[in-house]
Amino acid sequence: MNKQLRELKSRKAALIDQASALNAAAAAANRDLSDTELAQFDQIKAQIEETNRKIEAQQFLAEQQASLGVEVPDGTIHVSDNIDLDPKRGFASFGEFAKCVAGAKIGMGFDQRLGRMAAAPSTFGSESVGSDGGFAIPPQFSSDIWRLSLGESSLIPLTQNTEVSGNSMIFPKDESTPWGGNGVQVYWQNEAAAASGSKPYLGTNTLVLHKMISLVPVTNELIQDGFAIGSYLSQVAPERIAYKANEAILFGDGVGKPFGALTSPAAVVQAKDSGQSASTLSVANIANMVSRLIVGELGNAIWIANPDLLPPLEALTVGNYPVFLPSVQGSTMQISPSLAAASYGMLKGRPLLLSEHASAFSSKGDLNLLSLRGYRTITKAGGINTETSMHLYFDADVTAFRFIFRLNGMPILSAPITPPKSSNTRSHFVTLAAR
Repeated sequence: MNKQLRELKSRKAALIDQASALNAAAAAANRDLSDTELAQFDQIKAQIEETNRKIEAQQFLAEQQASLGVEVPDGTIHVSDNIDLDPKRGFASFGEFAKCVAGAKIGMGFDQRLGRMAAAPSTFGSESVGSDGGFAIPPQFSSDIWRLSLGESSLIPLTQNTEVSGNSMIFPKDESTPWGGNGVQVYWQNEAAAASGSKPYLGTNTLVLHKMISLVPVTNELIQDGFAIGSYLSQVAPERIAYKANEAILFGDGVGKPFGALTSPAAVVQAKDSGQSASTLSVANIANMVSRLIVGELGNAIWIANPDLLPPLEALTVGNYPVFLPSVQGSTMQISPSLAAASYGMLKGRPLLLSEHASAFSSKGDLNLLSLRGYRTITKAGGINTETSMHLYFDADVTAFRFIFRLNGMPILSAPITPPKSSNTRSHFVTLAAR
């Protein structure tokens, strides 16, 4: 609503209040309006009708301006190009965008839509400013790749993830327990006795984003088929991003990358059974791993195993009942649909994911039980930054697509928890020792 329209409606409201006051005064005296009051009322009525005509004129003008796609917050017309509001920047598909980039490279003409996606110039020169530095990929296609990267194979959604607009985030942490001697505690109190006090035992964790880059060279022959390039990159880029992120979340060394859950001091290693033969898996191994998980975390946990572990898993039974159920049908109540789709079945009531991240069969880490709610990640707001360059592999007639993803993570706890009535420590992350 522009300024003139607001003033007119305010003026109309004031006139209606004046007319209502005249009528209310006569009603309070239990009489009709006097001749003087009627004359005043008619004058106010004429002013209201005139104001209505002016309001209608302003509303008509605003409707016409809106039909042109313009903004009039202060009564002044501001025209904007609708292509700037389109997340695809005018391209029907990712393939069409790629073909336009390739066309600019080989001199088939510079599509004006690319001018809005021009990236910063590089050390390479060319006739077109946009192709000098490459082009940012339209946000819709970039977000589609990011969404697929967070699909059923990604561990990031299972962590306590925070998107940050800056470069880092500081989180408070409390590693005290109800049975420990520090932090907030509760005490039984005798009548009239002084209360025992306690105070929070808080620390902080600081996470600074690290950068991950995926550089995908694509031949210009493939780019000429718009559908093929869109299909290719929508599979390759998310797969590569998810794999690297998962590897770091599980086994990262914390140097320029996340500190992995299973390489951190917070993880516990469940020893093999006494006298257990090499290259075997037992029911006791699995039961002992569950016992080492922090109490209450099983409902959030998943199993991650090496694919070679599947045959011995399917052979395990307790009496006549299998330990591993290779189908998730009827057993997905506490599993998200995407996780259920990625799962190979249920082990101790939790989904089993077969993964090449897990260690070789019978070595340490071939079977892992994780509650990633005990792992904190930060990611850059907006997801993946994506650009393309026509000059990096110019001599090979190849166009490079670059994906930059910024991530960091670490376990929330710095060490396993020692329970009050057991010598076995417990953690969010349990891995099986070598056998």
